[in-house]
Amino acid sequence: MIEADRRKAIYLLHKEGVSERELERMLNISRNTIRSIIAQNGEMPVIERKKQVIEEGLLRELHDRCEGYIQRMHEILTEDKAIDVKYSTLTRILRELGISKSTKKRCDQKPDKPGEEMQHDTTVYHRQVGGRKIKIVASLLYMRYSKRRYLKFYRSFNRFRMKCFFHEALMFWGYSAGDCVIDNTNLARLYGTGADAVIVPEMVTFAKRYGFKFICHEKGHANRKAGEERSFWTVETNFLPGRTFQSMEDLNEQALEWATVRMENKPQSKAGLIPAKAFEFECNYLTKLPVHLPAPYQPHMRIIDQYGYSAFNANYYWVPGTGRGNVKILEYADRIKICKNGKCELEYLLPAEAVRNKKFAPEGCPPPRYQPKSRKKPTQEEEKRLRCMAESVNAYMDYIVEKKTKGQQYHNFIRKLFSLCRKVREEIFIDSIERAHKYRITDISTIERIASLKIGQESLIIPSPEIDQNYRQRQAYQDGRLTDAPDLSKYTQEDDHE
Repeated sequence: MIEADRRKAIYLLHKEGVSERELERMLNISRNTIRSIIAQNGEMPVIERKKQVIEEGLLRELHDRCEGYIQRMHEILTEDKAIDVKYSTLTRILRELGISKSTKKRCDQKPDKPGEEMQHDTTVYHRQVGGRKIKIVASLLYMRYSKRRYLKFYRSFNRFRMKCFFHEALMFWGYSAGDCVIDNTNLARLYGTGADAVIVPEMVTFAKRYGFKFICHEKGHANRKAGEERSFWTVETNFLPGRTFQSMEDLNEQALEWATVRMENKPQSKAGLIPAKAFEFECNYLTKLPVHLPAPYQPHMRIIDQYGYSAFNANYYWVPGTGRGNVKILEYADRIKICKNGKCELEYLLPAEAVRNKKFAPEGCPPPRYQPKSRKKPTQEEEKRLRCMAESVNAYMDYIVEKKTKGQQYHNFIRKLFSLCRKVREEIFIDSIERAHKYRITDISTIERIASLKIGQESLIIPSPEIDQNYRQRQAYQDGRLTDAPDLSKYTQEDDHE
């Protein structure tokens, strides 16, 4: 297809007296094409394609009946309705009518008005924390007008943690905007998308407590919360690079200082807006929150074991008293409360995220005498001692880690292997492990048979035990020699009977 500008040029050159042959040589266009362009006065030809028309009502009825499967719709149209239509033509018609795929709507631009809007979103990163690479979820709340940010990282993110994050961020600021724009996440959305989204009633009630409401942007219109998206880009290019994190607590301490101190006093965008100063002006338009607004929590039902412990989140918390029965544990963002018979008896601060299988008791109380009934028995110490025996044993332990997942089966294997190393001589144990590694043996009974075989093959001279010849002078011998001799007659009678 010859472009409109070239067509116009050909027609004007022809009007000025340039011959068709000269135009063919200059523009490298065939003479027949030049004649056609001149005959059309240099205008683009209007090509009218004959489009096949199918009644819209019929297509919508078939789309509902076939549950949206276009291939089945095509079969009904061609076989039952005798309508000769190609599959590609049918899909095009359905797209144009907005039946199979909703047409994309334009997104309105919203002006920055003080106190009107804040934005929230999450994203996933993989970063080195505490010496190992883990998955972390970044949650960020952004004030659109003043460009204030609140950032926190989690190992996992759910509806309860979303509530805790909003409470922490909004109480830190002391104010809330009227709307909170989010994507179509199922943490707050029940069904529908965009303007048709229905928010979960639980989250509607939660948002009302802080004076705002959730709004989902249209699907595919992520730029509706462009400030939030730009903030994550700043996190990726400004906060995460060049920093090291010893733990999740250390990561969140640095994130809080970066978001609420450093970035708030740093000029933003080309306008050089400073968020801290802009927020002072915006406070007049925001909803001021009560100082003592209760923090969100979620209840968990637990039991007290026979030693007085209640398990929660892989740790054990001691409940004072002598009774047992059920307790209700109220989980907050940073602590738990243990309630019994409708009364909160005590409160524990939650330990660091990596702490597992630990027991806790109230401060000021004497430590409990017993361990929790269901407390796990790790095998780190046994594994450490096995690895220190020899390089070949260490290599075999690495192989076992690959083959056996961390769990009850793995810990049982380590305990039995450690028990075997204490039953036989070190040389025999190492030889047995080397043979097991060579033939990829992971069954403890097979390794025990290998060790027994090696013991049987060796011609070992059993040394005579050293006996202290002065044993007759010991007090225990003096006291015992006066006792009556044992009656062994029944053994003699059995021998005679045989």
